Amino acid sequence: MQSLIKPNKLSPGDTIATITLSWGGAALFPYRYKIGKNRLKEIFNLNVRETKYAMCDPEWIYKHPQARAEDLMAAFMNPEINGIFSIIGGDDSIRLLPYIDYDIIRNNPKIFLGFSDTTVTHFICLKAGLGTFYGPAVLTAFAENVNMHRYTIESLKKTLFTSEAIGTLPQNNEGWTAEFLDWKVTTNQNIVRKLNPPDPWRFIQGKGKTEGYLIGGCVEVLQFMMGTEIWPDLSVWENAILFLETSEEGILPSQVERFLRNLGAQKILKRVKGILFSKPGGHLVDHGDFEKYDRAILKIIKEYDREDLPVVTNMDFGHTDPMLTLPYGRMMQISVDAKEVNILESGVV
Repeated sequence: MQSLIKPNKLSPGDTIATITLSWGGAALFPYRYKIGKNRLKEIFNLNVRETKYAMCDPEWIYKHPQARAEDLMAAFMNPEINGIFSIIGGDDSIRLLPYIDYDIIRNNPKIFLGFSDTTVTHFICLKAGLGTFYGPAVLTAFAENVNMHRYTIESLKKTLFTSEAIGTLPQNNEGWTAEFLDWKVTTNQNIVRKLNPPDPWRFIQGKGKTEGYLIGGCVEVLQFMMGTEIWPDLSVWENAILFLETSEEGILPSQVERFLRNLGAQKILKRVKGILFSKPGGHLVDHGDFEKYDRAILKIIKEYDREDLPVVTNMDFGHTDPMLTLPYGRMMQISVDAKEVNILESGVV
């Protein structure tokens, strides 16, 4: 992988822009947006500015992908903005591609944070040469019911606010949740989502230690990108550690199989150094079915003669809470025997 630009770290008092790149959820749930915005101020001491179109209603947002791209370009160009945080995902930010100026991103590097459909924007930045961060969105983890999760907060601070090596990723001992409480019922905001007991990561294949550069995202969104201008050349996948998660729509293990088989056909699986897979499917996948996804992964990598490949599943990023923040393009080490995952460098300078 090319050496990606590290953006400057965030410091208390910095200003971040919140942006709508896909679904216009902030206008539909302004109470929830306000909570997320307040937490950014109170917990992280960040000033928050909405981009020009961030609070437009969902129908207007849907009809104006060019305006969404203009917001992104303006946020990168604005010297007063230190970071850009996605408000929420969706399913159509791929429509921004005709309006992206990669030179603007390359020449104005700064932190970009988000997950789910913002996988598209991460790969836009990857094409521009900027390392970004797969982590929480304003309407989700920052606006978590009652309180933010400590695990989410600590990962964000370690990844975005310090230029020290991120180091060993801690396992989540808080417990985890994907419980669905409808945002349309505003009183649900006062209900703490039920936590499942802590569930250790599963080191289901491999031995010893392996190192590689982080790249990945949401499985469904990665499929949107195949064949487009932002789908990386084979050289980018060389010596990568591939991190994958699935959305709250709960895709089946068979769909994960087909996705991985496509990566095998593209000769990507033969190049990667490891796979990280998060807890699958949001609230639509029963915990008892998680091992079906493990078996699906092992089946396909066996088809492509990668039974040597370290694989860690049941991790905590993406559509599960609390969540880690993962830095694209940074060197990671998987220690299978020690059951540890380490990020060997900082994500910021």
